Amino acid sequence: MENVNKLDTREIYDTRAKLEAIHQDIKRLIEKSNQDYLNIMLNNMKEDIIDSITTYITEDIQGTLERNMVDPCNMRETCKSRFSKFLEDNAELIKETNVTKEAIEKKKQELNDIKETAPYDKCEACFSEVRSLFDKQLNLIGSMEIYSDDNPEDKMEIASIPEETMVKTVLEPISNKQRLQILKSMASETKTFTALSELTGLRGGNLLFHIQKLMENSLIIQRHERGDYMITKKGYNLLVMLYNFKKYLD
Repeated sequence: MENVNKLDTREIYDTRAKLEAIHQDIKRLIEKSNQDYLNIMLNNMKEDIIDSITTYITEDIQGTLERNMVDPCNMRETCKSRFSKFLEDNAELIKETNVTKEAIEKKKQELNDIKETAPYDKCEACFSEVRSLFDKQLNLIGSMEIYSDDNPEDKMEIASIPEETMVKTVLEPISNKQRLQILKSMASETKTFTALSELTGLRGGNLLFHIQKLMENSLIIQRHERGDYMITKKGYNLLVMLYNFKKYLD
């Protein structure tokens, strides 16, 4: 009888152990199922959000180009169509899980190639607008953590920054509030001397001094004698650099 009781007790322990193992298996299965379901939900939400973002970007592209491209211009509609396609194609990168630096560089080169075909001086105003939209897209892609242009080797290059040249040609020209105002105002359109005077509150020689300071450092140019002033590629790149730096101050 004692042996029978020992056998029954052993069987009970074995049964409990098996039931506990089954319970743990079921628990893991439920947890995995819940996690899989959660992942599916998150992926669906992400897709919906990305679709909304790309829709907004497309509308922003069309609206911004319509408002700010040079008008009148006989190439306006042709350029608008080409710019729209370039920017909308670039916006599709947002749907990727990882955007390589090579892909971004290819897009930058594509924009440069388009610019090479620009027939008029006034085209710079339109390209400034496109570059601004393009940079906004890159910032958005970067904020989604699917692309970063950080390069560990960049830290090693800091020592090579030329102090005197950087101060004289970059920092000093924009160290004045009015000069920075002037540069910013040309990011999307050309400006007359009168318009710059109204913007800054400066008159005559005082305004001319600041304009010449920007021109001497190739940040802006005058289209022709007594003509409008417009930003250069160097000037625009400097504004983009300031905009990107501003994010670290917020």
